[in-house]
Order: sequence, then structure tokens, then C-alpha cells
Amino acid sequence: MFAIEEINSNPNLLPNISLGFHIYNAYHNDERTLESSLMWLSGQGQTVPNYSCERQRKSVVVIGGATSETTFSMGTLLELYKLPQISYGLFDPLISDSLQFPSVYQMAPSDTSLPLGMVKLMLHFKWTWVGLVASDDSRSEKFLRDLQEEMARNDVCVAFIEKISTSQSLKKELYEDFVFRILLNAANVLVIYGDTNSFLSLIFTIHPYILVRKVWITTSHWDISKNPGYIYFNNFHGALIFSAQTSRILGFKHFLKTVNPARYPEDNFLKNFWNTAFGCPNKHGKEGERVCSPNASLDTLHLSYLDITMSDQSYTVYTAVYAVAWALHEMFLMRSEMESSTDGDNRIVSPQKFHSFLKNVQFNTSAGKLVVLDKKRNSVANYDILNYVTFRNDTEVLIKVGEFSPQAPLGQDFTIQEKAIMWPSKNKNPPQSRCGKVCGPGFQKKAQEGRPVCCFNCDPCPERHISNQTGKPVRTYQCVKCPEDQYPNQERNQCLPKVVTFLAYEDPMGITLASLAACFSFLTTLVLWVFVRHKNTPIVRANNRDLSYILLISLFFCFLCSLLFIGRPTAMNCLLQQTTFGIMFTVAISSILAKTIIVVLAFRATRPGSRSRKWVGTRAPIYFVLFCTLIQGMLCAIWLLLSPPFPEADTHSDHEYIILGCNEGSLIAFYFVLSYMGVLALASFAVAFFARNLPDTFNEAKFITFSMLVFCSVWVSFLPTYQSTKGKMMVAVEIFCILSSSTGLLACIFIPKCFVILVQPHRNTKKTLKRKF
Repeated sequence: MFAIEEINSNPNLLPNISLGFHIYNAYHNDERTLESSLMWLSGQGQTVPNYSCERQRKSVVVIGGATSETTFSMGTLLELYKLPQISYGLFDPLISDSLQFPSVYQMAPSDTSLPLGMVKLMLHFKWTWVGLVASDDSRSEKFLRDLQEEMARNDVCVAFIEKISTSQSLKKELYEDFVFRILLNAANVLVIYGDTNSFLSLIFTIHPYILVRKVWITTSHWDISKNPGYIYFNNFHGALIFSAQTSRILGFKHFLKTVNPARYPEDNFLKNFWNTAFGCPNKHGKEGERVCSPNASLDTLHLSYLDITMSDQSYTVYTAVYAVAWALHEMFLMRSEMESSTDGDNRIVSPQKFHSFLKNVQFNTSAGKLVVLDKKRNSVANYDILNYVTFRNDTEVLIKVGEFSPQAPLGQDFTIQEKAIMWPSKNKNPPQSRCGKVCGPGFQKKAQEGRPVCCFNCDPCPERHISNQTGKPVRTYQCVKCPEDQYPNQERNQCLPKVVTFLAYEDPMGITLASLAACFSFLTTLVLWVFVRHKNTPIVRANNRDLSYILLISLFFCFLCSLLFIGRPTAMNCLLQQTTFGIMFTVAISSILAKTIIVVLAFRATRPGSRSRKWVGTRAPIYFVLFCTLIQGMLCAIWLLLSPPFPEADTHSDHEYIILGCNEGSLIAFYFVLSYMGVLALASFAVAFFARNLPDTFNEAKFITFSMLVFCSVWVSFLPTYQSTKGKMMVAVEIFCILSSSTGLLACIFIPKCFVILVQPHRNTKKTLKRKF
């Protein structure tokens, strides 16, 4: 009515022409819909096919079809007469088929992006377990398919699908089962889509006091408006509604204030609505019944009866009427191409000829929005997201809380004001709708076998892995491995940088080992000084003075070479560590072996005619030491040439540290060097053991036997300990073995002699030596 009054009052749009209209009921039933269509075609309330009881039909177009099913029923009949039909319901791709429905035009913009908008809303609130409710028709079927595909792409799962039949003949028990299935399901978010008369309201009319505290996501075409006395729509408190954006229509609010049945006495629909909205009795004047005030106005009603800003469906009807007016305007400008006859001041338009003008019509609304009816140029809808709120005083309100513009740049296409939303529950926070619990940081989602991807168990992240991506899609929500230079914290939700560590001089262990090495080196120097100072005494000369000097010097360097293992590893340190250690110990052990052999040869030389006499007192022992050392040097040279040691950052041995150390390069070469020293040590031990009982005051065989026993014990225990330790403890173990074995040699061989030289000098004489023979 408002649109027609605007058009008739516009002198430029249809001058000297007035638009009129007939209103017929469009029932949610094919038979009743066809009956209404036939009544309009026949006229005068008659239903006579192919006959018109009116003298002249002045109607040129039908604006009708709030649902696809209604449009199909009407369109099939109207197509027989080539009558144009403009549908104002939700956009349906099937109706866009020009071959099947050539005479039907859709005013609603395309809603193909609606599933994407709804999924973006789900993702924003992390709803991954959602129920779907739709009317049982072809358009809803396609919407469900599109929505399920979009949900699957974003790891949102379908908890259940319920289809509501448009038939009124369904049993009450089926509706009751439906309500209880919703109540028992874990999904707290439900998407509802379909016809406004799908009788979902009937479900809650049957059990009006059952409150389903769920979040409903729907479109404005699904009619959330309650009738007086009903309370069941409290179930939809907090619903989120995608409403196609409309332009503000000037004058509409004033129209609502002034419209009343007296102004339109022939409009029975307005009269019935008025009586229902204001509680008017059918017969005025009865006692106990209210009489409608003549000053009643629609703008005093609650939202449940009207929307002063004009709903998107009303706006579609409004633009449909204007589309007809502009098409007539173009037709009357081209009188030569129009079949018309004049009856007084009226112009009769042929509906069949009217198609060409409707197809090509395009105009701008009063708000400047372009409107076209060409099926190939249908626009894409932008949506306002409205929050439906009910109050205890039976009032309702729609609050705009967001927007969805599918053609806007990514990141700007969806906005939501979370704090402005009223939720169904008393909790101010958004409700949760998930198949399983939320996995906290440090856990990963593991899908349950045979269930949707949204149903998962929470498993702790494995070693060296973290997770801190709460709310991410399941396929991308997995534990990630920390970089080599980082390690996970105890909660496994953050990678922490590893601390670089090595056996430094600042460490207590490093200080202790370095101090011991320095002290033993100094002690070795003192022993060497004592031996040099008393070099002509019998006890120093008794067992080859030169070999004693060589042994003491080699022990001095053995103590010092342990310092190469302390401090930040460098390439030079790594090359010198094992080779210096191997060569110095080889010199020491070969010197001990030579001294032991000299003891045996010395006693054999006392026998008459012994050939051993020529080896005693010669330079042969020194050559023997040089020969043994040369073999070890060759082994070290081969090692350095083929696979030399090198600095290495060990990120695996310790959980929290990067350990800097030296990689031996070739473990085989390393163990060859150790094995060679082991062979020399065993030979020294064997020879000394057999010579331990030879009579001589200065016989060293007993001391050498014990020192070799200590030496071998240390290095035999070293091998398993060295393999079982990691990091700087491995270095500490090797340093300890070097110091302890060197100390064993120094203490067992030289300390007794120093004791005689310094404390008991009376025993250090030739006389004592001769008395013992």
C-alpha cells in the first residue's frame, strides 16, 4: 500500500495513471494456492478455469511467492497464460532457470554467499559442532549442501540434520520427538533455514513451557514474530539473524503512524491484522470487551508486529512494486510497440507484451540502489547480523551486532560486535558448541576413529614438541617441533632458547679440575727438581736416570694437556686434545715399560756370560721410547689426515642446553689410540709383575706393578663411563681419568723415592746398596 501510494503521488513516474491491486491468500498448500490463483484469474471469487468473470482484466503482473514451493505452484499455472510473476521470497537458483520458469522474476538478491557468512560466524565463536534444521524443499536442500561443504572446508562438523515438512498433516508425536532430539543433543548452536510457515513454531506451541536454550542462526525470512498470548518464541531469545541490507525509506514511519482500517475500508487483511494486534473484539460494545481506540497507531506496537525500518522481505515487495511501475513507465513511452486500447481514461496492458519491459527494467531506488530484474545480472546480497532479544514484559527488539559483505576485501568482509550480543543463557560469554572438550596448550587433537573430525581426544605433545594454537582447525592444530636451538617448557606450550654450555673455567667443576691439573703439574715439577738436584745419588742413578727425567716431563705435560679440554672448544683445541693426550701418555707408559725392562736386564747381566750386559747403560731405552712414541704419532697423523676432530654443538644430548664440545671425527681412530696405550700398559704391568720379587733395594718393579694396576683400572672403568655420559660430563670424565692415572704413576713410582731422598737420606748410599746384594 505504501509503495502504491508513493507511485500514484509521483507525477513523473506514471502521470495520469493510478496503480491498483488485489490481495489474495497464498496458503502453504498446493491446492489452496492453486485455488487462490484461479480465483484471481476467474474473478468475482469464482474458480472457473479458462474463463474470466470480469468484463476486463486490468491486472498485468502477480507479486507473490514468499517460498519456492508457493512460487512453483503459482508459476506453473500462471505460465499457461504467460502472466508475469515477481517472487519476493529467498533467492532460488531453480527459479532462475529461464526454460523452466520463463515468466517468473526474482527480486531478492542472490544468497549464495550466505553459507560462507554463517560459517564465518561459527568460526569467530569457535562453534565446531552445529545442528542444521531446514524445511523439506528443494531450495533448502541446496542450501544445506552448500552449507555442509563450507563447514567441511573449515572443519566445522554437522551434529545432526532435521528437515521440517511443510505439510500440516504430520502427527503431534513427530514434533515432540524433534524437540527432545534437540534438547538431548550436545550441539548448542542450530542453523535454521527455510519457509516462514514451516510449522517449527507449532513445535513449541505444543509444549510452550519447554525452553530450548540454544543459539539459533537463521535469516530474516524465517519469521520470528509471536502472536499475543504465546510465549514459545522465548526459545529464540539470543538468535542471530542474517538480514539482507535494506535502504532507509523516507516516509515509511509516517505511513505506519497514519494507516488504519478506516483509511482502507476494503482491505480485509488490514482489518483482521488490526483486530488481532490491538485486541479488538469482532463485535463492538459488548460488556467486558475492549473497544479499539480510534487514535490507535501501528508505531505503538512491539517489534513482534512490525519493523519500522522495514524488513528485508517488505523491502523486496516495495522494490517489486516499483519495478512494475518503472516497466509500465517504459511501456507507455513506447506506445508504438504496445498493444493497448483506451476505455475512457484507462489503459489496458497486455501481460504477454509486458515481459519484454520487465526483463530490461532497471532503476535506482530513492536510496540510490540499482535494481534490475535480468536473471543474468542478479546482485549478491550484503547482510546485517541482527540479535533477537525478548524481555519479560513481552517486548522484543532486533539489535544490529555485525555485518557480512561477501564482496568486501578479505578480513573486512565480516565484522561482529561480540559484547553487544545477548545470549540465550544468563552467562554473558558466548556458549560453547563442540563435540569434545577444548584441548589446552601442550596437547594435540587426535580424531576419534569412526567419528567426525570435530570429535577428538586430547593427547599430550611428544618430546621436543609444543602446541599453543587453541581454537585452530583440527587439521592444522598439531604439535610442532621446537627448533634445534630451543626446547619446550614444562607445559609444552612455548619453545625456550637453549643455554649454550661447555666445561668452562668459570664452572665449579672446571675450576676444580684446572686447579688439580695445576697442582699436580707443580708437584711433578718439584719431583723433577728433587731428582735433578740429587741426580748423582744412588737411588736416582739406580734405574736409568734419563728415563726418570723423560717420565717426569711426560707426566708434567699429561697433567697440563687436561687443560686443553677445558674452555670453549675451538678447531685448534679439538685437534690438540686427543693427539697431545695420546702422545704424552705413550711417552710416559713406554718410559715405564723401558724402566721395567732395564730392571730385568740388570739382574740378568749379573750372570756370567750374559749378553744382557751390553744393553745396560746404553742409549737403547731412549730409542725404545722414541720408537713406541713414533708408532703413536703415526696413528695420530693418520687420524688427523682422514677424519680429524672438530668443534660441535650438541643439541640432542641435553634437554635444555646446547653443549659445545669436540667430535672425535673417527671413533675407530680414537679407540686405536687408546688401544695402543692399553697394549703398552698391559706389557708394562706384565713385565713388572714378573720382576716384582727381584732382590734390590732400589728395585722399582713392585711400584711399577702397582702403578700399572691403578692405571689400567682407571682406563678400563673409563670406557663404559665415557660412553654412558653426555655433554660436558663426558669431558670431565676424560679429564678425571687423565689426572687420576697420571697421579697414580707419579705417586706410586716417585713419591717413595722422594721420601727416601728427603726424609731418609742415610738409605741413599752405595754402602747400603752393596749390603743388600
